[in-house]
Amino acid sequence: LQRRILVPNERIPRLLKQAFVAAEDADFYRHRGVSWMGILRALVKNVEAGRIVQGGSTITQQLVRSLILDRERTLSRKIKEVILARRIERHLSKDEILYLYLNQIYLGHGNYGIGAASDYYFGKSPDELTLAEISLLAGLPKAPELYSPYRNFELAKKRQWYVLRRMVEEGYISEQEARRAYATPLRLRPHRRELRDASAYYLEYVRQYLVERYGEKAVYEGGLTVHVAMDSRLQKAAFRAVREGLLALDRRQGYRGPERILSEEEMEEFHSALKEENKDLKPGRIYLGVVTRVEEDEVWVDLGLKEGSIDRKDLGWVDGDLRRGYVIRVKMGKMEGEIPQLELYQEPEVEGALLAMELPTGYVRAMIGGWDFYRSQFNRALQARRQAGSAFKPVVYAAALSKGFAPSSIVLDAPVVYREGDEVWRPKNYQERFYGPVPLRFALAHSLNCATLNLAKKVGVGYLVRFARRLGFTSPLNPDLSMALGSSSVTLLEMVRAYAVFATGGHLIEPIFVTKVTDRNGKVLEERKPLPLEGEFRGYGLEPKGRYSPRVLDEGVAYLITNMLQSVVREGTGWRAKALGWPCAAKTGTTDEYTDAWFIGYTPRLIAGVWVGFDDPRPLGEDETGSRAAAPIWVSFMKEALKGLPPEDFAVPEDVIFVRIDPKTGTLASPDEPGVFEPFLKGTEPSPGG
Repeated sequence: LQRRILVPNERIPRLLKQAFVAAEDADFYRHRGVSWMGILRALVKNVEAGRIVQGGSTITQQLVRSLILDRERTLSRKIKEVILARRIERHLSKDEILYLYLNQIYLGHGNYGIGAASDYYFGKSPDELTLAEISLLAGLPKAPELYSPYRNFELAKKRQWYVLRRMVEEGYISEQEARRAYATPLRLRPHRRELRDASAYYLEYVRQYLVERYGEKAVYEGGLTVHVAMDSRLQKAAFRAVREGLLALDRRQGYRGPERILSEEEMEEFHSALKEENKDLKPGRIYLGVVTRVEEDEVWVDLGLKEGSIDRKDLGWVDGDLRRGYVIRVKMGKMEGEIPQLELYQEPEVEGALLAMELPTGYVRAMIGGWDFYRSQFNRALQARRQAGSAFKPVVYAAALSKGFAPSSIVLDAPVVYREGDEVWRPKNYQERFYGPVPLRFALAHSLNCATLNLAKKVGVGYLVRFARRLGFTSPLNPDLSMALGSSSVTLLEMVRAYAVFATGGHLIEPIFVTKVTDRNGKVLEERKPLPLEGEFRGYGLEPKGRYSPRVLDEGVAYLITNMLQSVVREGTGWRAKALGWPCAAKTGTTDEYTDAWFIGYTPRLIAGVWVGFDDPRPLGEDETGSRAAAPIWVSFMKEALKGLPPEDFAVPEDVIFVRIDPKTGTLASPDEPGVFEPFLKGTEPSPGG
């Protein structure tokens, strides 16, 4: 959870300011934004160590990075950083700069600033901290996750001692005070780590919502009690599914290489560092190691206190071989005697998102916004607008059904050419095969591009845009035929909400994240319950009143498109969802050059959507379609979500009937010829001889 608790300057202890200055920028009160002496000192230390052990950035430069610049490591960015740091020094006093820095600096586990960090680590405000606690916090900016006392207590203590020694050297405290502080036991605030990591994106969205609605003072100091719609079991299942899916995709793209390559002289020093860092080896965790030798069947890796082995049969995804001196990350497996069994690990660069909503309540039961919240706080489930590709096609087919087409209606799947000025567009099907006249059901199940475009021409682009708006799309939509193939960039939430219309008999469902908020006295500030469905009112012959979920699509049409999406699973691109063992409706989505992969699917009571892609749009890899890259994540999550529940089929509305037809022509099938049962809205079914 990303948190910022603004701390007024007068409530920041002098000792805390001194600790951060001593640890991060000893020349802070002497330089004008850039410390050339500090850069030289860091350079000497790094040359002596043979590696980067100290940085040369001042507190002012760090402030510039956190407030203004991105993290790209380029010469131009460094020059901008220096220029902006000098400008800040000209316009702000040292005290003002330090105040901003201490309220902005990232201190691990989603906490920004000393206010949030003091509360998170110790359950205190900054002016209540002891020297022991202050020195631990002051050691975090260099590498907040590495020096986290929750993740590596020994390294955190070593860093704490470094800060205390620096404070002694700068004359801020005595040697005796430093030793006493180091010996003081740290009482860390307990946290449930697995759920915290899994739910970080969800809770950050809730935090932003609360701050916008009630203000920071009320949220951080008002003692609010907040109830959310998140289901912790489903949230953890979503977290695991996304991670496993992205790791599998990343492996298919191959190993990117070691983090470093050590010389023989560096190996011994690195071994000593590993002994300190990897003191507590536990199965399932990720550790840094260095390859020591490569044998015919095994690769041996130094972890510090132990040496583990990787079975070379598990390195088929590595192009080439591992070599001595390669610094790599490994996942700890079981022990065979005293030897840890290891697996080569690589953190994926690719991102993904998942959003699951209960139907028809709208409760958002799970949301994952990316691989790791602590790597990037950008929520790809809510904020990322990406081309939907073929996942948008159900909107086109539902629009056609609402204009009188049927699942058995025939559309032509043949090559088409579109010209606009000097530009020529020749869309083609995924397998570059054309099927001629086909039923709508077949065209959607097999995601035929040309058939979809011909259908969209008949429906009309203007009608498609208006129809998509009815389904809840608010992002800009391309007002041309390319929209039918998902050229418009939309969010995962928009896609899930649109499909939810199909799943709920045509109702536009309002997503619910926060269910109830009370103040410290128990007074209810807000309470959100599922809205009644318009169809429920109408079913009792009543006119809807108050707030309700409107019916934006005919109930029968919603069932027809759902039934067609079941064919996508049974015989089309969504075949992986058959592994669920439940009646479900779903659609894959893949954009040009395999840049985005989607899978949106639902059962009668739960809908979930998955997106996979790079933040900077580029190909995921050959054949990384929605079926291959996104569907396995959806299946993994839904299996856990539906565990123990009896399968439930989609209810057939009263105005839908099934008629036996000839699938090739869409006309009634005679008793002596093959036929299939196809759903129709009553009154639209084919008549004898028609």
